[in-house]
Amino acid sequence: MSVRKLGLKLISLLVLLPGSLLLAQEVSQYQYWLELEAADQTFVRRSAEIGRTRAFLEFLGEGSIIFRNGPIDAQELYSSEEFPVTANELSWKSHYIDVSRAGDLGLSAGPLAVFDRDGNSVRDTFGHLISIWRKNGSSWELMADLAVPIPGFLSLDVEPNFDDTLPVLEETAHPVMAMAESNTLQSLIEADNLFGRAINFRGGQRALLRYGLENTRVYLPDMAPAVGAESASLVYGAYLDDKLSTTNPISLSYVGGFLSESKEMGYTYGTMATNSSAGEAGFRTNYLRLWRFTASNEWKIAVEVLRPF
Repeated sequence: MSVRKLGLKLISLLVLLPGSLLLAQEVSQYQYWLELEAADQTFVRRSAEIGRTRAFLEFLGEGSIIFRNGPIDAQELYSSEEFPVTANELSWKSHYIDVSRAGDLGLSAGPLAVFDRDGNSVRDTFGHLISIWRKNGSSWELMADLAVPIPGFLSLDVEPNFDDTLPVLEETAHPVMAMAESNTLQSLIEADNLFGRAINFRGGQRALLRYGLENTRVYLPDMAPAVGAESASLVYGAYLDDKLSTTNPISLSYVGGFLSESKEMGYTYGTMATNSSAGEAGFRTNYLRLWRFTASNEWKIAVEVLRPF
């Protein structure tokens, strides 16, 4: 179906929808947001009570991943005898939360502090923690975690606000359009690969301007979160473009992803890398990417996270 025909169908259906139903959808969306906020806060509290390793094992879902030299099985890592149960303690607080219309997929992001277990504050480190959540039955489970380090101190005195998510929802396609048969996990994977090619063709800044939301968010090492197309694309280009060249392009390796039941939100993850050159190691980075399906009938990036390895 063409975009024009789909748009006409959407308009006709909107006319038939009573105002009370539209309001109910907004209320449900906020309720899902509150549920994920509560799950995230419970995870933080359990980490303080029983330690991060045991807390992760309580919350990790089947097939969850964590990033090292590429994505690896999170349950296997945290269950390993080699993994230190008494590792340095983590504290974090979300400053941003997003959730799908179906209430089955979401993201939380915020400042992270890793405190040295011996109490040496000089060895404390800080960054941002970005987490992907999926609902299993009535419980939210952690499916992916990527921490982005920054130098210096980060305050945990933050609170998420649903108002920060509303502009993203406004950019998201109407439910009728999002549920189109052509909108599948495969179409999301194709968008992911297309973005990787666009980085080489356009450069990081122009690629994100083209394939990011107007309210896209970017989390990069050694930088504060960048919010909005202009600032996010600027820092994304500054970070990536000096690492790339026409003779040494980046290759994207998609590893996994998931599409919400409501089909307007999905996430992808994998690695991006350049080849090694004479005397120099190639650039390699993990990526975690949250997508929104938009009214322009295409997937666009809502949150982009990179961490080199």
